[in-house]
Amino acid sequence: MLTDTMKTSLYNLQGTAIGEVELDEKIFGVPEKPAVIHQVVISQQRNSRQVLAHTKTKGEVRGGGKKPWKQKGTGRARAGSSRSPLWRGGGVTFGPLKERNFSAKVNKKMKNLALRMILSDKARTGVLIVVDSLAFPESKTKQLSAALKTLPVKNGKALMAVSKVDEGTIRAAKNLSKIFATGAKSLNIVELLKYPYLVVSQPALAELTVHYAPATK
Repeated sequence: MLTDTMKTSLYNLQGTAIGEVELDEKIFGVPEKPAVIHQVVISQQRNSRQVLAHTKTKGEVRGGGKKPWKQKGTGRARAGSSRSPLWRGGGVTFGPLKERNFSAKVNKKMKNLALRMILSDKARTGVLIVVDSLAFPESKTKQLSAALKTLPVKNGKALMAVSKVDEGTIRAAKNLSKIFATGAKSLNIVELLKYPYLVVSQPALAELTVHYAPATK
């Protein structure tokens, strides 16, 4: 659990608390502003949205090159193409098009701030679990699953942030439905909110502290 001195328990892979580790207040002591987090989440969701719905216009529908009948003398209304939006099988007027753009821009400073707010909230609520190492000899899923059962994640969904030297853990976590592993420098705001627990190795904690530190003038 987090204390007033910005420290949290340090665990080993056997689930035993072997000491404490200090947390940088610039990363884990940021007050929460829901409006900032909301704006960044919405922008990320919009940027990842795929534009799938698309209707063909008169010019895109196949056929219709020949005039259906002559202009005058038939008693029927004038028609220039059988692919008119007024005809069955014709183009669609004002339908959804694949050229639509749902993207939204948020600057890097705001993204970084929102991420530090979420990390701070996880530290305050005691769902930040720091482990001395997440390196396994063979990077096996069975080994990772056994280690997670000893940690205070209560068999819940957890996001694992690993350092560059522990990338084998990412492969081992792919077969665990409740676990998602990623690099410490590739944290995602939506994923941090999706997974209640955050399991971080001690080397990864040092990496993300440097990587996500606020820019100084």
